[in-house]
Amino acid sequence: MLANDLKLTQNSYYTASANAQPDYPKLLSNIEADVCVVGGGFAGLSAAIELADRGYKVVVLEAHHIGFGASGRNGGQLIAGLACEQEMIEQTLGFEAAKQVWQMSLEALSLVQERVKRFDISCDLTQGFMGVAVNAKKTTQLNHWLDAMAQRYHYQVERIAPNSIKNWISSPHYHSGYYDPTGGHLHPLNYCLGLAKGAASLGVKIFQQSAVLSMQQGEVTELTTANGKVKAKFVVLAGNMYLPEVSPKLAPSLTKRIMPVGTYIIGTEPIEPGLAKQLIPSNSAVCDTNFVLDYFRMSADKRMIYGGRVSYSAMTPFNLTSKMQARMAETFPQLKNTKVEYTWGGFVDITMSRAPDFGRINHNVYYLQGFSGHGVALTGLAGKLVAEAIAGQSQRLDVFAKIKHHDFPGGKWLRTPALVLGMLWYQLRDVLG
Repeated sequence: MLANDLKLTQNSYYTASANAQPDYPKLLSNIEADVCVVGGGFAGLSAAIELADRGYKVVVLEAHHIGFGASGRNGGQLIAGLACEQEMIEQTLGFEAAKQVWQMSLEALSLVQERVKRFDISCDLTQGFMGVAVNAKKTTQLNHWLDAMAQRYHYQVERIAPNSIKNWISSPHYHSGYYDPTGGHLHPLNYCLGLAKGAASLGVKIFQQSAVLSMQQGEVTELTTANGKVKAKFVVLAGNMYLPEVSPKLAPSLTKRIMPVGTYIIGTEPIEPGLAKQLIPSNSAVCDTNFVLDYFRMSADKRMIYGGRVSYSAMTPFNLTSKMQARMAETFPQLKNTKVEYTWGGFVDITMSRAPDFGRINHNVYYLQGFSGHGVALTGLAGKLVAEAIAGQSQRLDVFAKIKHHDFPGGKWLRTPALVLGMLWYQLRDVLG
């Protein structure tokens, strides 16, 4: 799977436009720390920053390079809430705790802005998110959701009626929508690289090409790599779906609760600025409300960044670029003849419920996983929550830890086919409205 992943990242717009970064070394010795963070993506680096702020000596071990996983390849969209329905959180935790979860998701959006400003991260941060419905039935469902969120959570957004949707997006594909100024978009790889620089400036030691091969738990936990060891009082596992791939012996109990899902994006040649402005006048990130959804935005240099294909079998779709280009042209006929210069993708980890999975393996080993494609902002919050817990204030992490998660059915060999069949059902539901 990782070989396939490496191939997919070879033509990434994000890699081509990445900021310069320090050459973080391999771990080549035995060292000690208060906390060892496994994973150099958004969640791990955010935890490292928050822990360093609290005076902890922190080491980050990354198996590949900073931003290798989903943190460096995603759609770059900043969206309020979780990937699952808020109603599911209510049913699981009760309304008061669900309100707390919702407010924390809004805090996650603010954290991104704070960290970009604090560490002067050049990542094209842009305000504005639009959710759009593809037909009248989806519009009715969207309006019911907006009514409930306004009444129960005081979530106020600008509604976009069918008679004004053309003023917001120049596409025949959408019926209505809403605009949330607290959401937005950014260049995710550059944001991740900026978090790493910020963490390093606080004294965090970052090691790349340093996969953890084993973990011996105890009051002081020992993590072994090919060329060195880290002894730490606390451990944060933030490798998401790459953890079982790279280090299968670290936390086997977590592996069954997440599944890798391939997600793919194209980047066009630069578009004439007037046309780019016409396509999305607000320059927002846009995502539709289907279960199997499309998402897109304009880059800072006026390229259409369009995502919409997924693979639940861990296999790259056939003729990926041409299929993605056709999907984009369906949404924006104006781009039918626009050249696609980049096609890339990678794997995100999803849970059965699509709710995030945060918690502890024991009293001093924590984990953060299952962001389910909704992690650009939420990962930053997760890092803050785990730092609070290590510092002795676990109340907020414990709210998430109470969300029940189930193993994917079918065991190692059958759960992927079962998920493929399930997703086909949801695709059929989207088509039928």
